[in-house]
This record gives sequence, structure tokens and C-alpha cells, in this order.
Amino acid sequence: MPSQREIRRRIGSVRNIRQITRAMQFVAASKLRRAQDATLASRPYSDKIDEVLADLATVLSGEEHPLLAQAEGGKRLIILISTDRPLAGPFTSNLVRFTAHQIIDDKGNLALVTVGRKGRDAMRRVGVPIEAHFDGYGDRPSFSDIIPLARLVTDDYLSGTAGRIDIIYSHFVSTLVQRPSIDRLLPIEPSGDTEGIPGNQFIFEPNPSAVLERLLPRYVATRLYQAVLEAKASEESSRMVAMKNATDNAEELIEDLTLSYNKVRQANITREMIEIATGAQAR
Repeated sequence: MPSQREIRRRIGSVRNIRQITRAMQFVAASKLRRAQDATLASRPYSDKIDEVLADLATVLSGEEHPLLAQAEGGKRLIILISTDRPLAGPFTSNLVRFTAHQIIDDKGNLALVTVGRKGRDAMRRVGVPIEAHFDGYGDRPSFSDIIPLARLVTDDYLSGTAGRIDIIYSHFVSTLVQRPSIDRLLPIEPSGDTEGIPGNQFIFEPNPSAVLERLLPRYVATRLYQAVLEAKASEESSRMVAMKNATDNAEELIEDLTLSYNKVRQANITREMIEIATGAQAR
């Protein structure tokens, strides 16, 4: 049985860990609020531009802009948005497991663009080719941070290197629920509801090509930016919950160790009393 000194040392160590995990929980909660506000604020714009482009793809063709064309051949390119930081609970493992299920059928004709070191390291271990890597965008990602990534994947699609581009990220549902998701980025999928969308509904000035030349790159960057915001909110939410669980576990362990300490202390006192009584009787 451990001695009183050893148990006291263990209690002190667990208390230090509890202090650290509690501080990390509060920091994650603060970051989560900021990330959640940014995610929810940008969703209406992202959804609307997605709706507009889906309607345009219904009535226009690849002749107006190559990003509307259905590419033939080329590999499948997946943009995996993960994190640079550890201690986020099951956030990374769930995302990696989901990605593995998505790529298992066409691994030979596939490449990845990774955002965040955790996803890159996991995919590198299983031998998936990584075309490019971007470090995480920090606690406050901005739209301008996404532009190099958007330009890279757009150039791959226009050159014919990639025939399909998907985004895998963690969709923020609530503080307790973050769901790995996959969305097609390119080619743009036409709207499923063509009713009420005649070919002459849209008037382009000066012409469709000029309008789409400005709109489509913005669309690609917006979709990527929204995925990064969703992933950031999911990461901080998962980290906050993980640190809260770690703090609760530390408190339970302290209670158990304190109980053990009291038992050992009581046993020592009883033994000393017996020794004193025995010595007194021997006299």
C-alpha cells in the first residue's frame, strides 16, 4: 500500500493537472463563443451564394465559364480541414476516420490538400498522396487567408489536373455535436429544382462570362472560408468538452486519493496506538 507521503504527492500532481485543464476549458469556451458567432454570421451569405450558383449552373453551361463545365478525367482532389493543435478530444480521430471511409474506394486516383498538421500527419501515415499543405489559420481566420488555397484548387480544376474537388471538414451543429461532413466544391452542382428557372431569367451585364469571371472565384473562396469557420468552431467546442471531462475526472481522482490517504492515515494511527498499548503492557 502506498505511503502517506506518496499519496500526498499524487494528490498534489492531480491538483496541478486539474488547474491546467480547468484553465484550458475556460480559454476554449472563450474562443468557442467567438468562433461560433463568426460561423453563424457567415452561414446566410454562404448558403445564398451557393443557391445562386446552383441556379446559374442549371441554365448556363461550361461555355460561359469552365468552372461550370463537368470535367472529364483528372483525379479526385480532397481538401481536408483539420487542426494544428492537440487536446481536442475526438475531433481529429473522427475526422480522420471519416476521411478514410471516403477515400478507400479510389485511393489510387486521389490527392489531398491538407489544412492543419493533424490531418496531414494522419494521411501521411497511411500513404495518401498530399499535393499541398497549409498550416491552420489561427484563432481568427480571415477571408484573405483562404485566397491562396482557393486559387490553388481552382487552378488544378481549370488545368484538368483535378476532375472533382471535395471538402471534408467538421460541421458545427452545437456545443456537444460536431459532425464530419463532405461537400462537393467543383464542379458546381446544378440546382435540383429547375421549376421557375427559365433560361432567360437572368440578365448579365456586360455578359455571362464577365460576371462569372468575378463571381465564381468568390464562390470557391466563400465555400472554403465557411468550411474553415465550421471546423474552427467544432475544434474549440470539442476541446472545451474534453477539458471539462478531464477536470471532472481529476476531481474524482482527488476524492479517491483523499479517501485512500485517510484510510492509510487511520491505519497508521491505529497501528501506533496498538504499539503504545503493547509497550505499556510489556512494562
